[in-house]
Amino acid sequence: MKVWGIALCLLIACGSASLPAQILGHWFHLYPILDLYSRKIVGAEVHDTDHSDHAVHLVRRTALAEGIAALDTKPVLHGDNGSILKATTVLAMLNWLGVKPSYSRPRVSDDNAYAESVFRTAKYRPEFPAKGFADLNAARTWATSFVHWYNVDHRHSGIGYVAPVQRHDGDDHAILAARHVLCTKARELNPARWSGRTRD
Repeated sequence: MKVWGIALCLLIACGSASLPAQILGHWFHLYPILDLYSRKIVGAEVHDTDHSDHAVHLVRRTALAEGIAALDTKPVLHGDNGSILKATTVLAMLNWLGVKPSYSRPRVSDDNAYAESVFRTAKYRPEFPAKGFADLNAARTWATSFVHWYNVDHRHSGIGYVAPVQRHDGDDHAILAARHVLCTKARELNPARWSGRTRD
């Protein structure tokens, strides 16, 4: 089964992270949808309010982009236990798409670990502004750049150090096989430098 947030496993993770503004007490809200199999961020938006209408739009747009309607087995959308993903409008959209909702357990802060990991990676990027974002456009520009880096350039340790887009598109098998051949040859040339099997 695939969960949205995952391409092959049909599990997807969704959440919301607060991005600080330069104005004290003001925040922008990053909504990402992560494919758990590939770790690819398949949909993301930034808004200046935390509202279920934003989640409805993002879920619909991402479902169209990922071809959810054509899948025989529909994904599961896992999210935190917040009110946004439990809103009637969001549940109606998920029902219409055939996507089953799943929620973190109450008072379990790490139950949406994949999404939380993305948020941590985002906030520790060197270009994340320490003093906050100047305005909504600045937050959206940064988020677009981050999503591209995360999907295309980032080599993810949880998927064998390939990029999420490579795993999402199925290119990771050839990459990992070629890497194994290269490492095997290197081990044969200098076995003293290898203590065990080849690694990712």
